[in-house]
Amino acid sequence: MPRSALVTGGTRGIGRGIAGRLLKAGYQVLVCGRRTPDDLPPGMVFMAADVREPAEAQALVSAAVSHFGGLDLVVNNAGGSPSVPAATVSPNLVTAVVRLNLLAPFFVAQAANAVMQDQPDGGLIINIGSVSAMRPAPGTAAYAAAKGGLEVLTRALALEWAPKVRVNQVTAGVVRTDDNEAHYGDEEALAAVAATVPLGRMATPDDVADAVLLLASPMAGYMTGAGLLLDGGGELPRYASASKPTQEPGATPRRSS
Repeated sequence: MPRSALVTGGTRGIGRGIAGRLLKAGYQVLVCGRRTPDDLPPGMVFMAADVREPAEAQALVSAAVSHFGGLDLVVNNAGGSPSVPAATVSPNLVTAVVRLNLLAPFFVAQAANAVMQDQPDGGLIINIGSVSAMRPAPGTAAYAAAKGGLEVLTRALALEWAPKVRVNQVTAGVVRTDDNEAHYGDEEALAAVAATVPLGRMATPDDVADAVLLLASPMAGYMTGAGLLLDGGGELPRYASASKPTQEPGATPRRSS
């Protein structure tokens, strides 16, 4: 029987990339979003849901189980936030950001765990985190705090739900998607962002999807409560571009007395 997966926020961006790769890997895939997408790959199932609402998260998991006969993998991908200064952000927006990026994954995971605990082979939950939890940018205080909470939630759920259900996280750095210009700027700005990454480029949704497939493979069968950092090496320190070499490449280093 094909394995089954649920990907929240799987109709666009990173989620769409993850869902598509899972489908190609032989999974039966259900994706959700608040709006019906214009198109989906053949074989992918869509359900409209707002995972910030516990009842809708429960209904989503129930629909996946009803459609597939079980649920092997959940990818908590839905998330995001506009950039707003912490000094002026409204309480309503702070609440909405935390609900989407921290509470929604909890609600979906809780519903999935109730199903997976009764399955012979258990199940796997993968949360999609962000390097904002470690390196917050200006304007992302609520988002960074919520993603920091998601890291702790991943470890806490792994501890409570083992051995039947494993819970891991992919922590993504800057990822190139269709809506990057709204956040980073034009192509010149995107190139400048890519230049700060040691590997010389932003990640793609396929890079994140590959990390998900790795964690979902038998090779990661002993991993739970773990985080897979996917940031291309982090960020080049500012002094790296400001400093100048003191000698020609390949020259013998000077020795100090």
